Amino acid sequence: MASYLARRLTLAIPVLLGILFVTFSLTRLLPGDPCRSALGEKATDEICDAFNDRYGLNDPIYEQFRIYISDVLHGNLGESLKFGRPVTELMVERLPVTLELSFFAMLFAVTVGIPLGVISAYYHNSSIDVGTMIWANIGVSMPVFWLGLMLSYVFGVVLKDTPFWLPPTGRLTAGQSIEPFYVAWGLNVDGDALTLPGFIANINTLNALLVRDWDGFVDAFKHMVLPAIAVGTIPLSIIARMTRSSLLEVLGLNYIRTARAKGVREMGVVVKHGLRNALLPVVTIIGLSLGSLLSGAVLTETVFGLSGVGRILYDSITGRDYTVVQAFTLIIAVFFVFINLIVDALYAYLDPRIRLE
Repeated sequence: MASYLARRLTLAIPVLLGILFVTFSLTRLLPGDPCRSALGEKATDEICDAFNDRYGLNDPIYEQFRIYISDVLHGNLGESLKFGRPVTELMVERLPVTLELSFFAMLFAVTVGIPLGVISAYYHNSSIDVGTMIWANIGVSMPVFWLGLMLSYVFGVVLKDTPFWLPPTGRLTAGQSIEPFYVAWGLNVDGDALTLPGFIANINTLNALLVRDWDGFVDAFKHMVLPAIAVGTIPLSIIARMTRSSLLEVLGLNYIRTARAKGVREMGVVVKHGLRNALLPVVTIIGLSLGSLLSGAVLTETVFGLSGVGRILYDSITGRDYTVVQAFTLIIAVFFVFINLIVDALYAYLDPRIRLE
């Protein structure tokens, strides 16, 4: 297993370099001037010449790429052309929001989707099965932005002043704050050393757990419920349908009939013997869905007022902010690589017949 994972990590290096090179090239081949996009009316020819010299935009593409790779290897992701801030600072602010949203969305999709798929498969061709699949098809078909708006309207407006009210926007209630864990723990961090603690502290629910701020945790969790449902509905529907079809195939195999003939309890037959062997394609779908969620849900983050990866990527692409696009593309690609590694490792755990070596 260890040697297999080491080989996969080694092979991922040229993949990441290829992704970086393609992204690097495309951003510079697109029409438009990053100086005029960033400065607007203030951009004169003299200012743009100085701007291009400062960020090396007058150099050949291959030279820019060489310098960029050298900076990345030294931990420098560059400075945003539009915001005039280090990309690392933007990442510490924006990426935790998307990670938190992706985690709760996938948690919702998995904890609801797999049981629905199991129930639907067990009661195959019954009214329960038909009803579940109808709702799954509706879930796949609903646009995320429309579902987000409807959830905001129902839970934020219609159910206002009721126990079922949920906040339709923001990350915390106005006036609510959660003390960063490194401050509460008395850690002396500053400058570059603050990057990782600051990143963790910006994941509100995790930070609240670390400082045992239960009121802050509940408030942060409530603000994540509606966005997580909006983003997680499509993955939930896909997972439910995949679980149903995979489990139906497994339940028709000989060893399932043998287990029943030996007197194994029905719950054990379905869950222990059937579900575990049916989870391989489901795990693949979960991995792909999680990777796509990490790339940022632009519309969902906009509807619910969340400043995550999706919004800054959109602003950076339209504003020709090369450094931000490249940095977030690299981070998202790294996440995809590690998610694929985790999925491969789970294959061997779920099915001992699989030997990754």
